[in-house]
Amino acid sequence: MNNHLLKLEQELAIARARVTSPGPVAAGGEAVAAAKLLLQAAREDQDREGLQRTPERFAKAFVHLCSGYQKTARDVVGEGVFAAEGKGLVAVREVEFYSLCEHHMLPFWGKASVAYYPHELILGLSKIPRIIDLHARRLQVQERLTESIAADIVDLIGPRAIVVQVEAQHLCMMMRGVEKQGSSTTTETVRNVAGVSQDELQRLYASLK
Repeated sequence: MNNHLLKLEQELAIARARVTSPGPVAAGGEAVAAAKLLLQAAREDQDREGLQRTPERFAKAFVHLCSGYQKTARDVVGEGVFAAEGKGLVAVREVEFYSLCEHHMLPFWGKASVAYYPHELILGLSKIPRIIDLHARRLQVQERLTESIAADIVDLIGPRAIVVQVEAQHLCMMMRGVEKQGSSTTTETVRNVAGVSQDELQRLYASLK
């Protein structure tokens, strides 16, 4: 093992030793050391002008992209839960998001839509995008992202029925593997539908089109 690689591994070990809780500062230190190791693996000259601050820039971006681990849905919703004044459906459509695939740590991005029938409580409209971002800013698979959004909303307000749809494009399918450009993946979950009629369920789906 050459001295440069040994030094980088020592830096990574030191960063890990500093971690007492999964906070953003500690994670940033680890990400800087990890980025240096990646540049070493690419056989790049880390002293050239374009790469001198790349580890720090990478770490800042990575900590942001994984910031969803630092909070829960109750944290991001706060006091944004209100008494329902009616039983009509609520739909928030095509909320843009970006995330990182947990298999290759490559980006995927798309739009998430949520429709639900309230029971006794509703969410402030801005809180649904916050819940989506909370889960998107973690290492994810699209299926779990979809289920997690629905699960949090069910836990927070107990709707009579809810549908969550996510459509996304994955760089792990576009840059590597099958290399299919422009393909998209759609996932969906439906919960608590036993308490609504077939007509109500159809209106719920129609609201997302």
